Amino acid sequence: MNNHTSSYGFLTRPATLTRGSVTADVTDSIRTAIVTLALPPGSMIDKTEICAELGVSRFPVSEALARLQIEGLVDIAPQRGSTVSLVRIADVREYMLIRKGLESEALRVLIGSHDQSLIEALHANMAAQRAAAEGDDAEAFHHIDIAFHDIIYRSLGFSRIKTIIDSARANLDRARRLIITPRRLALTIAEHQAIFDGILAADAAQASKAMRAHIDAVMVELFAFAREHPEVFADGETLGSDSDSFPFG
Repeated sequence: MNNHTSSYGFLTRPATLTRGSVTADVTDSIRTAIVTLALPPGSMIDKTEICAELGVSRFPVSEALARLQIEGLVDIAPQRGSTVSLVRIADVREYMLIRKGLESEALRVLIGSHDQSLIEALHANMAAQRAAAEGDDAEAFHHIDIAFHDIIYRSLGFSRIKTIIDSARANLDRARRLIITPRRLALTIAEHQAIFDGILAADAAQASKAMRAHIDAVMVELFAFAREHPEVFADGETLGSDSDSFPFG
């Protein structure tokens, strides 16, 4: 019986550890901890504690950290150990600008060719968003928020667009979680409703404009947070205090 008490109790121990999947499972567990901020930006990573918590040897943990370094989530310094990487606001800005362009144009293609199943799926998603916000369940809301955008991609069948967005999701999700507040949840619901209203009205320009406004609003809040908490960001100190820091036009 394992009586070890670990400060890494938030890690999800895989139900089964097979030889071929150990490294992938350990990587998924650590990635989830980083993205959900259980392992916050800048924190040291204790390999011994992770091994004890997950019941694995050091090799898959080292391999997992190397994979996460490639993803930009972990920094590995010889003789100094591993740390959770700070969020790079420049990367987040780039990812969000890519999303704004892709998602707003995707709506232009979608509207006029969508069917009732899309409307029903978005109706259900909006109801789920409100329920999560009323229940003060920020983590559930975050996943429902992601699903709102995924519903649109699935309806389009544009797998390449979704792949591009997903490739940036880990670092983007980490940054967005930093600004989750009851106020942000309420604003997100209103912004999503504006997008949905454009779809319901079959007004491509309205829906596209609402999508762009939604993404801009999230970025403005994130930049404001970065100015107040530069220690969380690798480049937070480079942000100015004026509107020129928000190139969204």
